[in-house]
Amino acid sequence: MTANPLFNSFAGLRWRYVLAHAVIVAAANWGVQYVVPGTSDFLTWGAFIFPVAFFITDLCNRRHGVEMTRKVVMASFVIAVIVSFVAADPRIAIASGVAFISGQMVDAQVFNRFRQHAWWVPPSISNILASTVDSVLFWVIAFVGTDVPWVSLGFADYAIKIAMVFVVMPVYGYLVFRDRLSAKTV
Repeated sequence: MTANPLFNSFAGLRWRYVLAHAVIVAAANWGVQYVVPGTSDFLTWGAFIFPVAFFITDLCNRRHGVEMTRKVVMASFVIAVIVSFVAADPRIAIASGVAFISGQMVDAQVFNRFRQHAWWVPPSISNILASTVDSVLFWVIAFVGTDVPWVSLGFADYAIKIAMVFVVMPVYGYLVFRDRLSAKTV
């Protein structure tokens, strides 16, 4: 009896990361449609939600390696795009899918490249580079040619993504050190 190649690709997949990505992408795609009050229409709620997806990718990479992370990103991509088409405008869903897969793959590769450095270096560099890729692709695909002030929204979104790298970093650090302490007590 021959194993199904599709089943084999999902065997051992870390589904909690996949589901976390899907929830974050759907929430960010919903949030990007709404401007934060008091920001003169240049900042959306999606800017605060989406950067967490990069840290999920980084935790998966640190704990399970780059190959598992790539599989998680691919499975997350499929689910997130389907959910996005339900939760958001189709153009936003397409832009989100392209930006997600591109940014997450950059994140996984760059994180892996800097894996041997201090705990905070891989997520810092990978998140900044991946946020750049993600932001450019998302805002151009989603809003170029529309009357949406996408350049100002995009810059504000990007600034928040970079700020969120440093806001979320203590939580990431806690999880990394908790893992290290757990490994020492086993």
